[in-house]
Amino acid sequence: MSELTTVARPYAKAAFDFALEQGALDKWAEMLSFAAAVAQDETIASFLSSSSTVGKTTDVFLGVCGDELDDNAKNFVKVLAENERLPVLPAVSELYQTLRAEHDKEVTVDVKSAVKLLKAQQTALIKALEKRLQRKIKLNCSVDKSIIGGLVIEAGDTVIDGTLRGKLDRLAYALQS
Repeated sequence: MSELTTVARPYAKAAFDFALEQGALDKWAEMLSFAAAVAQDETIASFLSSSSTVGKTTDVFLGVCGDELDDNAKNFVKVLAENERLPVLPAVSELYQTLRAEHDKEVTVDVKSAVKLLKAQQTALIKALEKRLQRKIKLNCSVDKSIIGGLVIEAGDTVIDGTLRGKLDRLAYALQS
């Protein structure tokens, strides 16, 4: 996976820089996502792994994409095809989204709780996390029946364990010290 990321990173950066310059971040995100989905299709993936000529591969791939890609995105795909990098399109799309989130100062936060959070609770949590993390927050809420009470909040490398089990474990550790 790390090799795939290493190969995809310069392409994602180039696409992001171009989209930023053109003011088309949303459009490029959609086009890359679509092209990545095409590249992940079983039929297309097996075609890409076969020994076809670059021109044929490009024509077939762009034919499948149709009008979903603009001229600049088609040129981007042609460059990927010339360098035999079409299979890394899903990684390029993912890295592009990461660069975009970084640019927009946005972070996706996973929240696990014992019960489903109400809208008011989600709104309050978003406000508190925006203040603490200094970023726009996108919440992914899920219910985890193993949690007795409280929340587990994961934002990248930051983990906040506000569960009852976590609090009891910290209390037991403090009493033993």
